[in-house]
Amino acid sequence: MITPRTLKGFRDYPPHIMIPRERIMETARRVYRSFGYAPIDTPALEYLEILSGKGGEESDKQLYQFEDHGGRRVALRFDLTVPLARFIAQHFNELGTPFKRYHIAAVWRGENTQRGRYREFMQCDCDTVGTRSLQADIETALVIHDLLRAIGFEDFRVHVNNRKVLNGLLEVLGLRDCAVPILRALDKSAKIGPEAVAQEMQSAAGLTEAQARRVLELTSLRGTNDEVLRGLEGLVRGSPLGEEGVGELRDLLDAAGAAARPQCFRIDVSIARGLDYYTGTIYETFLDALPGIGSVCSGGRYDNLAALFTRQELPGVGASLGLDRLLAAMEELGMIEDVHTPAPVFLPFFESSRRNDYLRLAALLRTAGLGVEFFPEAKKLAQQLKYADRRGHRVALVLGEDEFQNGRCKIKDLKSGKQVEVPLLDDAAELIAELRRMLD
Repeated sequence: MITPRTLKGFRDYPPHIMIPRERIMETARRVYRSFGYAPIDTPALEYLEILSGKGGEESDKQLYQFEDHGGRRVALRFDLTVPLARFIAQHFNELGTPFKRYHIAAVWRGENTQRGRYREFMQCDCDTVGTRSLQADIETALVIHDLLRAIGFEDFRVHVNNRKVLNGLLEVLGLRDCAVPILRALDKSAKIGPEAVAQEMQSAAGLTEAQARRVLELTSLRGTNDEVLRGLEGLVRGSPLGEEGVGELRDLLDAAGAAARPQCFRIDVSIARGLDYYTGTIYETFLDALPGIGSVCSGGRYDNLAALFTRQELPGVGASLGLDRLLAAMEELGMIEDVHTPAPVFLPFFESSRRNDYLRLAALLRTAGLGVEFFPEAKKLAQQLKYADRRGHRVALVLGEDEFQNGRCKIKDLKSGKQVEVPLLDDAAELIAELRRMLD
């Protein structure tokens, strides 16, 4: 016998986890579509050359790569942004720009597992490609805001920074050529702390202790958004790139705060986003109640990514919701109901001669948009209600021969135990109205 087991870093999704997972994906689709993003999909497998070297040295180490039956070197996508760049470059003429897309799909990274993070996980991305306008960056911040609120969060912070600010400081310090290893080190600030980051900058990027301290001076700026902006202006003065980045941050915060709750947006110059392709605005989103779980929605601007595939200029900006990490947070915060069925209405089967009447009623309710599960066997009502309670159904319809004869139907609230009785008309109109009221 083969022992049934899952690979390390992978997991199964039973109904009580998959149901809220699908609800989050449905919410993401609804929010993305409300901003005009259109759905696409791309293959899980890409040629290795498409993916390698696009996310940095660490991402290359985490690639699941192999040789297929045709002798081609291929790899599983590690995110949805690099495949997007390939997709845009390949289909540019038919798509036009700006092109707004969302993509909800699995990605794979062979990294160390952690709380809410697996080697196979779902990303919910939205991106705007083909414009450098800061309006696209502002809209991305608003999408993150609206998405977290639609999922059910009130207390969260969208941390924003700008790679131009970071690169501007490095320019002032004469360290622009060392930008990649410095930014990778800075991206670990929350995990390893400033001292370890300073040591990594010295060992990996060749900085002196004084230079590392100066870089960390930028990332340690604290205060209100206005106070941080004033501090940044002084640190990057003399660098046109850095000054441009500060101006973009100021404009983004002003616009996003006008269209959403301004307290949700915070400048955080310690975030760097470790992927190499970011060039401007960057975002990371943290939950006030669980900051230690890490960012649940991240992204940024990438103006040069598609240049690897085409001479056509295709700047872009976007964000990605970390679905599984967010789900882990929601479980920890008690935001997930223990439900094992997507159908709120349970229809017991305990009059075998009335099977077709039950089926007709279930069809009427489903046509009205109500999820209904009809039990497959005629058993005692108590047994069926026990099953319904265990599965997490909200209400049960009690319909025996007496109820059919009298044209009445009992609705039992499986949480409170209360019952109401309504007329059972041919079109089930009153029953449908009462069910909607109870379920709402």
